[in-house]
Amino acid sequence: MAISTQHSTATMVSRNPFKIGNKIKRKEQHVKTKRAKENEKRDDRMRRRRTEDKNPALREARRAKNVPATIDRKRTWDTADPSEESDRLGLSVDLNAIKRRKVEDEEDEEKEDGDEEEEDKDSDADSMIDFDEEEDDDLDEDAKAAKQQKKDEAEAAKKPRAPSPTPSTAATNLSLTPEGLASKFPSLFEHNDKDPKVLITTSINSFLHEEASLLTSLFPNSVYIKRTAHFHAHKYSISEISSFAANRNFTHVVILNEDQKKPAGLDIVHLPHGPMFHFSISNWVEGAKLPGHGNPTSHDPELILNNFRTPLGLLTAHLFRQIFPPQPQIQGRQVVTLHNQRDYIFVRRHRYVFRDKRATEKSIVGPDGKLVEGVEDIRAGLQELGP
Repeated sequence: MAISTQHSTATMVSRNPFKIGNKIKRKEQHVKTKRAKENEKRDDRMRRRRTEDKNPALREARRAKNVPATIDRKRTWDTADPSEESDRLGLSVDLNAIKRRKVEDEEDEEKEDGDEEEEDKDSDADSMIDFDEEEDDDLDEDAKAAKQQKKDEAEAAKKPRAPSPTPSTAATNLSLTPEGLASKFPSLFEHNDKDPKVLITTSINSFLHEEASLLTSLFPNSVYIKRTAHFHAHKYSISEISSFAANRNFTHVVILNEDQKKPAGLDIVHLPHGPMFHFSISNWVEGAKLPGHGNPTSHDPELILNNFRTPLGLLTAHLFRQIFPPQPQIQGRQVVTLHNQRDYIFVRRHRYVFRDKRATEKSIVGPDGKLVEGVEDIRAGLQELGP
């Protein structure tokens, strides 16, 4: 029996929009195919939503499985010996994960100790069993109940833990600083209630006088002094400037570096005995060039340190904590955010204002997808101020 394939081949060719010769027909067929795919995706999405509304466990399982593979999640951390804390400064070690691992190990040890104590109690109770038949029946029932309770506890322990907040929304925990790092740089970890005093200058023969003046509005209690009076004047070194500033009660010296008349780096010296930090500047945007920007006031801003997890990151966080005043002026409603991501520190300065939630707006949800209690009817508007 022979079957002609001419009709079926023509049908397959007509369904493929790339095989249609007429341009208008090809375009119409492509639009129909694309619209059909979008309708199918929407139907699947609505069907999945209805199913997950009936069974929320399916939504949690899907979210736990479909975790986006970001650069931070793909990052490979260095392995370090927990006993050697002083040698971690040059390593890329996640201190949050190390602490979380320690807490989990301690919880597991406590559970094992509790299980051993329960087994000892059960063995003692079994040794004191009376030979009476009625008491034997009662003990059998108690043993069954205890066994069932242990089984329930084991099943509860197997359940997955709640997901931790994402690194981009987790604030820096400064208490994770290793003791060896704190003993190596004690001046950065001292608690000081006094306001800092910052001296800002530039590199030798620099043209960045306006940019350096802008930094005086970013760092509170700061003053800008030119590196040299004129081209033929004495060229002061960083050590001479640091000793000069330390004798006049300055706490930090900030040097703005230049490359092709553009900001290229920032050196920060913690007085009087260091250390000194160097930061490369890859993207400098003045506040005047931002659309809808605001003008900063002289109020001391609030400081937000985000996602500093490595030993070097925590050391950097303590440096910036020392530069900004410990008591911000809340009435100014200004915030300076330092967000560490992919070994880059993103610096942003905003002014915020609180307002009531509109009827069409959704409530605020946390990283776990649940509503945040206490701020259901509050919204915060942000205005960027620039550097």
